[in-house]
Amino acid sequence: MYHNFVKIAAAIPVVEVADCQTNAERIFELVQDAENQGVELVSFPELCITGYTSGDLFLNSTLLKNAENALSFLLEKTKNFQIISIVGMPVKVDNQLFNCAVVFQQGEILGVIPKTYRPNNNEFYEHRWFASALDVNQQNIFLSEKNVIFGKKILFINVNFNFSVEICEDLWAVVPPSSFQALAGSHIIFNLSASNELVGKNDYRKQLVAQQSGRCNAGYVYVSAGFGESSTDLLFASSALIAENGAILAESEKFSIDKQLIISEIDIERLKNERLKNDSFKRNNNSNDYYKTKFLIPYSNHINLTRKIDKFPFVPRGKDLEERCREIFNIQVNALAIRLFHTKIDKVTIGVSGGLDSTLALLVTAAAFDKLKIPRENIFGITMPCFGTTARTKNNALSLMNVLKITSKEISIEKAVLQHFSDIEQSVDNQNVTYENCQARERTQVLMDYANKIGGMVVGTGDMSELALGWATYNGDHISMYGVNSGVPKTLVRHLVRWIADNKTDEKTANILLDVIDTPISPELLPAKDGEIVQKTEEVVGSYNLHDFFLYYFLRFGFSPEKILFLAKNAFCENQNSEEEKFYTEEEIKKWLKVFIKRFFTNQFKRSCMPDGVKVGSINLSPRGDWRMPSDASAKEWLNFN
Repeated sequence: MYHNFVKIAAAIPVVEVADCQTNAERIFELVQDAENQGVELVSFPELCITGYTSGDLFLNSTLLKNAENALSFLLEKTKNFQIISIVGMPVKVDNQLFNCAVVFQQGEILGVIPKTYRPNNNEFYEHRWFASALDVNQQNIFLSEKNVIFGKKILFINVNFNFSVEICEDLWAVVPPSSFQALAGSHIIFNLSASNELVGKNDYRKQLVAQQSGRCNAGYVYVSAGFGESSTDLLFASSALIAENGAILAESEKFSIDKQLIISEIDIERLKNERLKNDSFKRNNNSNDYYKTKFLIPYSNHINLTRKIDKFPFVPRGKDLEERCREIFNIQVNALAIRLFHTKIDKVTIGVSGGLDSTLALLVTAAAFDKLKIPRENIFGITMPCFGTTARTKNNALSLMNVLKITSKEISIEKAVLQHFSDIEQSVDNQNVTYENCQARERTQVLMDYANKIGGMVVGTGDMSELALGWATYNGDHISMYGVNSGVPKTLVRHLVRWIADNKTDEKTANILLDVIDTPISPELLPAKDGEIVQKTEEVVGSYNLHDFFLYYFLRFGFSPEKILFLAKNAFCENQNSEEEKFYTEEEIKKWLKVFIKRFFTNQFKRSCMPDGVKVGSINLSPRGDWRMPSDASAKEWLNFN
């Protein structure tokens, strides 16, 4: 395993019903293909050796004998393979027949798992042939001249991860066996299935697989029968799904007439870290009920990931983006509305700079006032130009306040800052951190004092990415009375503003918002040159695309810097087609990852006293809720990576 990734596959052969030898040969071809591609575990459909639709032939001794011979063929052909294979076949035990999954590696059977729940309604009638795993206890049986463990409670264990198996209908049960398997320690669950195709069934099946993987904090590999099964009454359409913790990583081509091998990787470390936070796994460990059989997978010092590592983990793709933006915006709006309602406050001040964060905060505030039926005139938007303010940002700030019909104020802070420089003996020519922070603190003082004057509160504009990096002046823009953007990372702020421009504004307002989006991110604290912004945030602290990526994997899954670097290289070290999806070299990623770690650790003190603000996603930095970290923690061990 490399960085705790396990390469797995779902394989769908073209079957010949009741022709066990032909099926075994086709299964072997797929196993060999998977082995050559570095797959460590591969699973096949339910009863794939015989074909699921063999009907009453299941009760014929010739078919059962041929199935066992086919298994022996597979064991012999794969005895020098490292890959673990899982195939479906009928297995006779004493006077009962069971629908089973057989797990084998290097010519040895690791275990045989019978199906627990057998459908026996409508088009299914498995009770006619098969007994249930509920009717048997764990025991040893002889199969292909080998003494093997047989039973429904088998856990396959390794020093790095565990896996288990359930079969088809087991997933559709009220409480699937995989739920108990996960609690017992299974990280990857394989489901051998033969699920026929009906109108609407595929969507429901995908929901089941995704939800079960999420509920169990597990990888879930589902593979169903395909082309070649009898179509006397049913159609099997080659449905294979690989899921991890609620997300579908890969799926097969439905209605294909060819064999298929679907490959992806399961991140075991991610699953383990999720389980550390899940109380279910702390209280319901029933691993003692399971027979544990060991397996070995050789260590690899490299892996070619087939799964996509998203460059923007906070930003949903495709059709989900619009709905997610709507939901986040509504969370922000309603949270602010509740704060105003409970405090009986109907006036606010907000600093409007013409930048992304203050634009989003102002749009949220306007919507909250509309929701509470408070006149927008009670929103006092204040733009406070100083040494670095450009005409572009100032005009956008004033234009936006005008089209939103709020009370607009322009208060230059230049004289006040110069007076303060004189008071503290700071040279105006020394453009150091004092030069910059005096401006930020003066702006906060204006907002606070004006809020006192009108009997209102200050709405904060800073976002979660700035909080993570400490890119805020302590007791300056760091402080407000409610931070509506504190749970929103910078990469998502841009998409939210664009979504509002596209969906909730008129053309004039949309044009202002689009220009704000195109404006370089800057605190505008250093003097402009030829009217243009010279202080660009991302040139100082690094790309927010990278920093949000680092933040997501550091907080959400507790990954090490080495793991984050590996993922970032997979996500960003390739040619891109747009400026947003920029190419970064490995050295650039390393450089900015070190910057992220240093800034994240050294700026916890700013987060420890951050104002109230609403959580909108799975990650948040509130010291009262999600992230409790000592301000004196050392970053030394996290910076020690190559």
